[in-house]
Amino acid sequence: MSDIKAMYRTVMADHFPPEMTITFGDQKLVYRKRTWKLPDKGEIIEMGLRYGENPGQEAALYELVGGHLTLGECHFIEPGRSMTSALDEAAMIQAGKHPGKTNLTDLDNGLNIIKFLGKKPAAVILKHNNPCGAAWAASLAEAYDRANMADRIAAFGGAAVFNRALDKATAELVSQNYLEVVAAPDFESGTVDILKKAKDLRIIRVPRFDRLEDFKLLRFVEFKSLIDGGIIAQQSPLNAILKKEDFKPAVATYQGKEYRCLREPTEADYEDLLFGWWVEQGVTSNSVLFVKDGCTVGIGTGEQDRVGVAEIAVFKAYTKYADALCFQKFGMPYKNLELEILNAKRDASDKVVIDLEAREAKGGLMGSVMVSDAFFPFRDGVDVGIREGIRAVVHPGGSVRDWEVIEACNEAQPPVAMVFTGQRCFKH
Repeated sequence: MSDIKAMYRTVMADHFPPEMTITFGDQKLVYRKRTWKLPDKGEIIEMGLRYGENPGQEAALYELVGGHLTLGECHFIEPGRSMTSALDEAAMIQAGKHPGKTNLTDLDNGLNIIKFLGKKPAAVILKHNNPCGAAWAASLAEAYDRANMADRIAAFGGAAVFNRALDKATAELVSQNYLEVVAAPDFESGTVDILKKAKDLRIIRVPRFDRLEDFKLLRFVEFKSLIDGGIIAQQSPLNAILKKEDFKPAVATYQGKEYRCLREPTEADYEDLLFGWWVEQGVTSNSVLFVKDGCTVGIGTGEQDRVGVAEIAVFKAYTKYADALCFQKFGMPYKNLELEILNAKRDASDKVVIDLEAREAKGGLMGSVMVSDAFFPFRDGVDVGIREGIRAVVHPGGSVRDWEVIEACNEAQPPVAMVFTGQRCFKH
């Protein structure tokens, strides 16, 4: 039998050209392939991406180096602004090994989310290009700890992206986990030595981080290749919700009657609604997530129906909450606790205590806000959150049944606040 593990050590041949030119009419964009001279198996090798989404798929990373594109009124990102595609050897404080596609797309989506979170120390942990935990707090260490404990299981092998220089307290927490990537605008003295204990960890200083907020208002061209070789090109989205005043009141008219939410959001509600909508920009659709006190509680991603993804987010919140409790109380994952009980190595009462506490706290969902990337076509989706004790909801609005969703919020005890964004944020 061949060594299956060997496929993850694969270094694919690279048949992609050193430059790529895309022509839009008489406008040309010039891209240069990014390669790195990094140690691999005891020698320095110059190559680009290790492989693509999976071993066996060649891939290349290109940086925009020439030309600029204007289509209609839209001026797309110009050369000289590159971040992820500008990573060079100097930015890779510890390379670990040549990066693969997923390492860089996780980093990129982390930056896509964290570009909105600049006002407080923040951390986003990603896996398979989706956030598994995101938080902001008074300190970077607290933000990371909360993001990690929001889904400690999924964070294993993920990418952690920070919006402040990494300090020793945060580095110590990070070093307790297995991560593939740690990225920050800088690293304070002594932090790299702590992180380097994990020899395969990719430690990345993000270039031009001081310009990250500029990307909130800049578009780029997205390409989707089809199985017949065709390509769909589109503008990247722009998030219109940058402050609480950008939200729209939840108002709808049905059969001549106006429906309006009875409860207005508080300042604390707005803080979580903004945070949640910003995190939502990086979540695969259909998606629903819950946020409480500046931290994700449950994230449901990539489902075909909205009520289903809401239920998945609730299920994840309960299971992750129970796991976090178990880890804090007994120093082990919840699944290990179940296994020890099954093998008669531990009394079942320990699990009973954990389960009861998780149920009483409703998986941490009580008092959270609910975020949906598209409108609720029926009230059943928002009813999922109301049953768990949410205090506020944000979604685009625009459904013919908005009135029904507003009624659901007004009928809740206590009533639930709701605002609209007026824009959808699908991400596929």
